[in-house]
Amino acid sequence: MPTLNLSRFFLGLLLCCAALGAWAQPMAQVRPGVAITLPRDHGAHPDFRTEWWYLTGWLQTPQGEDLAFQVTFFRSRPGVGTANPSQFAPRQILFAHAALTDPAVGHLLHGQRVARAGFGLAQAAQGDTDIVLDDWRLQRDASGRFTTRVATADFALDLALDPTQPALLQGQAGFSQKGPQPEQASHYFSLPHLRVSGTLTREGKPIAVTGQAWLDREWSSTLLDPRAVGWDWVGVNLDDGGALTAFVVRDAKGQPLWAGGSLRSARGDLRVLGPQDVRLPAPAPAQWWRSPRTGAAYPVQRSVELRTAQGWRSWTLQPLMPDSELDSRPAGPVYWEGAVRAQEQGAASGTGGGKGFLELTGYLAPLKL
Repeated sequence: MPTLNLSRFFLGLLLCCAALGAWAQPMAQVRPGVAITLPRDHGAHPDFRTEWWYLTGWLQTPQGEDLAFQVTFFRSRPGVGTANPSQFAPRQILFAHAALTDPAVGHLLHGQRVARAGFGLAQAAQGDTDIVLDDWRLQRDASGRFTTRVATADFALDLALDPTQPALLQGQAGFSQKGPQPEQASHYFSLPHLRVSGTLTREGKPIAVTGQAWLDREWSSTLLDPRAVGWDWVGVNLDDGGALTAFVVRDAKGQPLWAGGSLRSARGDLRVLGPQDVRLPAPAPAQWWRSPRTGAAYPVQRSVELRTAQGWRSWTLQPLMPDSELDSRPAGPVYWEGAVRAQEQGAASGTGGGKGFLELTGYLAPLKL
């Protein structure tokens, strides 16, 4: 069924539920002091409005080609249908997309899925990661290994992702504020430096790939300040084993409403960063990229600046491919999600580097979750 028809179908279901008297139920709220508990919190949190399992990573072929990928699963609770006994009531909606970055192609290859939870065709299990969406899947086994399988019209991925480091609890022990009000927050943890192995299939030909990835786990019911139009986020696996996270939430004038992040050393020393500790300055006009499809302009070449105990440190970010716009309409937003190389300014030659992903939302239209 075409995606547009699916979206109309789900809209019709929502309207039917409202007409049948199904009322909105209160959403669970993010609270400080609630401990992240693993493996339980690898699984779904259906009482919250939205959450995601966000995998991004760099891949390398046997010929030494650099590629990158994104596999993301979203779960959304519309807030209607809870009291409706019908199995067709859309109590939970699952949405997923996958993208491949190949500089030889020059733009993202992308596919997506969307469905209401149920009937064994779409589900996000509680207690541990086990997500099914049609023929796409993301699972975590007892050893801690993640596996994902996705197939689009242009490519397929069958990957294993092995943790090499403990989970990184973002914010205050997993309570990550996203705005000036305490309820504008998420529960948030990351798994950097995932070791990747598996197969990329293109034009029917399987290619063995290896690499490194990053998994973000986040859930919330009230994530953004009403004035927010989007955010800039970057996560980098540093070459020395450290991990860098930074984000800035922007208003309609491009000014920061909130900022945060973290810097964890290879030894495991963690510095939590607040609004005064993170800067992602807007770059010069020549460092923006404008989409030939949507007309949106994105600041894709830029720097990220973090305040540490030793003073400010700065990394320059260079995209693997400027055209990394992901158009997930009509089920999702249009945004830029691209692989970047990071290099610390002032670092000795051959040090201070890393690879990660930069995410830029709200540049075409305000982001609606």
